[in-house]
Parts: sequence; C-alpha cells; structure tokens
Amino acid sequence: MFGISGTELLIIIVLAVLMFGPERLPEFSRKAARVFIYLRGIANNAQSTLRTELGPEFADLKLQDLNPKSFVRKHLANEVAALEDAQREVMEATKSLGDATKLAGQEADAAANTLKAAPSPVAAAVALAPTPFDPEAT
Repeated sequence: MFGISGTELLIIIVLAVLMFGPERLPEFSRKAARVFIYLRGIANNAQSTLRTELGPEFADLKLQDLNPKSFVRKHLANEVAALEDAQREVMEATKSLGDATKLAGQEADAAANTLKAAPSPVAAAVALAPTPFDPEAT
C-alpha cells in the first residue's frame, strides 16, 4: 500500500498518536480522508475532461500515461519492436554473408591449389618459348 511496509506504517501510526494525541487523531484522520477523496475527485475529473477533449482515440487514457516516459513507451512500442526485428534480420544477414564469404574463400583456395598442382599447357608453352633478344636495346 503506497510503497510502505508494515513496520513503516506502524511507526507512522505511533508517531501520529504521539504528535496529535489519541483525542485529536480521529479528527485528523477524517480530515486527511476528506482531502484524499477531494484530490482523487479532482484527478478523476481532470482525467475525464482530457478524455472528452482529446477525442475517442484517447478513450483509454490513464493518469499514468501522462508521465512522459510511459507516454513515449506506450506510443512507440510498435516502432521499437519493428526496429528490433530489423536489427535481428540485419544481424542474421551479416552472419549468412560472413559464412558465404568464408565458403567462397575456401573454394578459391581449393581451386588455386588444384591449379598449382597441375601445370597448364599455356604456362608450359610460355616457359619453353625463347625470350626475344634485341641487340640494339642494350
């Protein structure tokens, strides 16, 4: 209740009895209850006025929604979820691209190794061809 534990409530009651005395305590508690009911009525009236003035799209408006953090969280929840989905898709695409790159590199290495193992006829012909000599160039 109001974020107060049992021991704290007991301490408040004992302090109230000591400060106001047992004779005046019921009077102060009635006054406190009236003030609380009055403030709750003002809050409910303000809430209903806001609902009627803002229109039907804000029919589910609560006083907690007027807190800027909760207001933003409530109205941007779908957008945040869409951004998280997009982020997850980008991460999956990055991972699959990395896997494909790794596989392509392995295949390229394997192809290079097979080319090194078996000399091609073009490479053999180039190696056996005489080198042109130009006596005037030296």
